[in-house]
Amino acid sequence: MRIAVAGSIATDHLTSFPGRFTEHLLADRLDTVSLSFLVDDLEVRRGGVAANISFGLALLGFTPVLVGAAGTDFADYDAWLREHGVDTQSVQVSPARHTARFMCTTDADQNQIAVFYAGAMAEAADIALSAVAARTGGLDLVVVAPDEPAAMLRHTAESRELGIPRAADPSQQLARIDSDEARRLVDGAWLLFTNAYEAALLQERTGWTERQVLDRVGSWITTEGSAGLTIKAADAPSVTVPAVPTDHVVDPTGGGDAVRAGYLAGLGRGLSPEHSAQLGCALATTVLETVGTQEYKLVPAEFTTRVADAYGAAAAEAIRSRVVGDP
Repeated sequence: MRIAVAGSIATDHLTSFPGRFTEHLLADRLDTVSLSFLVDDLEVRRGGVAANISFGLALLGFTPVLVGAAGTDFADYDAWLREHGVDTQSVQVSPARHTARFMCTTDADQNQIAVFYAGAMAEAADIALSAVAARTGGLDLVVVAPDEPAAMLRHTAESRELGIPRAADPSQQLARIDSDEARRLVDGAWLLFTNAYEAALLQERTGWTERQVLDRVGSWITTEGSAGLTIKAADAPSVTVPAVPTDHVVDPTGGGDAVRAGYLAGLGRGLSPEHSAQLGCALATTVLETVGTQEYKLVPAEFTTRVADAYGAAAAEAIRSRVVGDP
């Protein structure tokens, strides 16, 4: 399966606050918040939703096509992605802007406060999927991940015109788009990804009920943090897959992107939706145990054992034989 992942490419600036944000928020002063937190450390890591999903897919044996806009500082990041198996030839490099920046602080309860600077991402709408499909010899799936909204809308429309199945992942950009745009991004998607909060926000933005959303997509995958994820479809029973437990969460950033990479990889290798979700959850836990979104490694024997411990021997064997492989 040839997968194009269209979306953000960014550098993550990750800091940790040893206290709790909630202890510094005054209920009667929320209309005039002015806070500064002294953080303990700074980690500068590679990120961006599309780049993170692409990295995970490459780690699982695919050669994903990354579609997005980066800046004048992209050379080292580009080399890193290519070294790990990502096709970056469809990345548009801006001659004047920096690559997008994600700046995030995590507190002792794993709550996060983050801001995002778009930078070169503003130029992503200039990229034509038709050119990507022509260069690669055709695409089997396009993931429309968070990006400049105009780019998300263009890539959604082009995937329809080209007849390419689409996975819609509006997530962080739901706060920036209006009702009509939200409906256009969702309608007709083969897969729809959200987290639990975004699921409610998506219904508010579209004005559609859960049933109306399900009538317009193939499957709706909703991640629920430590509770795992749920797969829903209009014509099938709901499936809930628990998360893979860990007592060593280092950094929650990128867990959702890993779920998406694992789920897509599983489907691409012919796994059932349930086994694909188990693969995604196991990969997400691996990411949570590492600082940064692309710093983790996949050791087949250890990964297979982790899946077996969480989901049983049959699931582990299916995932090992189809996706992860032997040591």
